[in-house]
Amino acid sequence: MTVTPRPYAFIGCEAPYGEAGTVIFGAPFDSTASFRPGARFAPQAMRVESVGIETYSPYQERCLENLRVFDAGDLDLPFGNAARALDEIERFAAGVLEDGKMPCMIGGEHLVTLGALRAVAAKSRGLHLIHFDAHADLRDDYMGEKLSHATVMRRAWEILGDGRIHQCGIRSGSKDEMDWSGGHVERELFGASRLKDAVCALRGAPLYVSVDLDVIDPSELPGTGTPEAGGMSFKELLDALLSLRGLNVMAFDICELSPHYDQSGRSTALACKALREMLLAFRRPSSR
Repeated sequence: MTVTPRPYAFIGCEAPYGEAGTVIFGAPFDSTASFRPGARFAPQAMRVESVGIETYSPYQERCLENLRVFDAGDLDLPFGNAARALDEIERFAAGVLEDGKMPCMIGGEHLVTLGALRAVAAKSRGLHLIHFDAHADLRDDYMGEKLSHATVMRRAWEILGDGRIHQCGIRSGSKDEMDWSGGHVERELFGASRLKDAVCALRGAPLYVSVDLDVIDPSELPGTGTPEAGGMSFKELLDALLSLRGLNVMAFDICELSPHYDQSGRSTALACKALREMLLAFRRPSSR
């Protein structure tokens, strides 16, 4: 796949495409946001604000400068056409995978996960999805629409099947969603304390990891479209993510930052730090 270098990149992610083991790309789409739009501005905001964090992680004693990560910039997605946007995301992610690299997507609203997941599922038999979120996202439709950030995990289930979606931090959903989820997905309400136990069963299995940033309590991350009180702390999320090190992560994403709802910038700074830790934790050897 031919990819044109961009004039800006997430900090420490400036390797040539051919040498990179991981490829970042932005999916600036929020046309199905059901409450407050704005997540389409997250990829660029995170690149700009990433200069405020170090490339080195004291949590993992690793540095982004020692990885080979390419930032492909943002995809050009059609506003208002969810199906076409998902097709474009799937096409790009499939190309990255075909080149033997790991896709890392910055959303955008959470529906964008479906496009990347389709690409990974097409290449990875027995794929599991680890999903951090305040919301179950398991509605069959939202106001008559099958493609929505409120339905994304139901569409994912249609691809993956029973027992392959592992949800953490859930604290909001309709009664129908909660009742339906019991026989179809693995769910932990309010936190991720049981994730480490699940990790043992997932060793060797291909994984997709998706982080909806509203899993974090809005006292720490107010800059999101649908804030939900009672969430995890950054450290709790980080511990959960680091418990996945060494697993067979095929791709991952971080979604639902809406930077302009937090003029202090702390939400974007938290998102940048979370992405740094995910890049280091799920790193893929470079092609060099």
